[in-house]
Amino acid sequence: MEKVVNLSILGGGAWGTALGIALAPRFDRVRQWIYEHDLALRMAATRQNDIFLPGCTIPNNLEPVSDLTVAIEGASIVIGVMPSHHARRLYREALPHVHVSTTFVSATKGMEAGTLLRMSQVMEDVIGTRFDPKIAIISGPSFAREVAKGEPTALAVASTDAGVAAAVQEAFSGPTFRLYTSTDPIGVELGGALKNVIAIAAGVVQGLGLGNNTMAALITRGLAEITRLGVAMGAQPRTMSGLAGMGDLVLTCTGDLSRNRKVGIELARGRTLIDILGSTPTVAEGVETNSSAVALGAKFGVDLPIIQQMHAVLHGTKSPRDAIRDLMERSLKSE
Repeated sequence: MEKVVNLSILGGGAWGTALGIALAPRFDRVRQWIYEHDLALRMAATRQNDIFLPGCTIPNNLEPVSDLTVAIEGASIVIGVMPSHHARRLYREALPHVHVSTTFVSATKGMEAGTLLRMSQVMEDVIGTRFDPKIAIISGPSFAREVAKGEPTALAVASTDAGVAAAVQEAFSGPTFRLYTSTDPIGVELGGALKNVIAIAAGVVQGLGLGNNTMAALITRGLAEITRLGVAMGAQPRTMSGLAGMGDLVLTCTGDLSRNRKVGIELARGRTLIDILGSTPTVAEGVETNSSAVALGAKFGVDLPIIQQMHAVLHGTKSPRDAIRDLMERSLKSE
């Protein structure tokens, strides 16, 4: 396939940088928008993101910039990889400069607080005021550092337009980065967002010193919760047994590189959430997503016991150990 000319990546964290490294060989030019001007300058000079992904070399055709207009100029594909709470603002700022032919890809694994919208819905909400945008979502088991190192990774790319999903699949897939198409953006996005909350619970299990039995039960029942809510919201059940569901959930609950899992471990060790979040520049999306997930469960009448217990732990109204005990002492029922 001929290279798509220009790719724009909106987000300067580990995941945005890893995507830039992985996708640069597929494009003539990649521009990555970085919020921190000084970081953009250092990345251009040293060819490394020394804050969020140190030790991984940035390709020569990737240009770090801190000017959003410059970043998206002439882009055939724009990938949103910003934290979820910044998404609407950045898409609004980008709106006057995007072209009707541009394809928009969301790689943010989170939800918008308050509105309870998925990231593709935020895209549609903002960009749709100018034209009907082509939107896709990519999600699946993907630690940024491993993607940047070129370790084989498989993700799902979903869109309501099968042609858009296929085009992104073709543009992004390479020797170490493989995409599978899906027609279920609801399931793919929810799987990517909600697994972060379950991963916090997995960290609690780890931090309390509990064993493999407990972890396996948590992951399995966590997947059941994600599936229940997803189906209630219109997702396809089979999506949750795929890369964006079970695959991403297992990785984030068991992998040492999981930011959300680390939050749970530290909570179980007695640290406060404010202290944990203040000690790292990275974002643990599960903390923000948790309240939205609880609200969605209430809205759609879906029981989410693990997510609800993590809400109590994150808000300091229950200890991690009490949360695990209460999960085990719930009324008995069939699987």
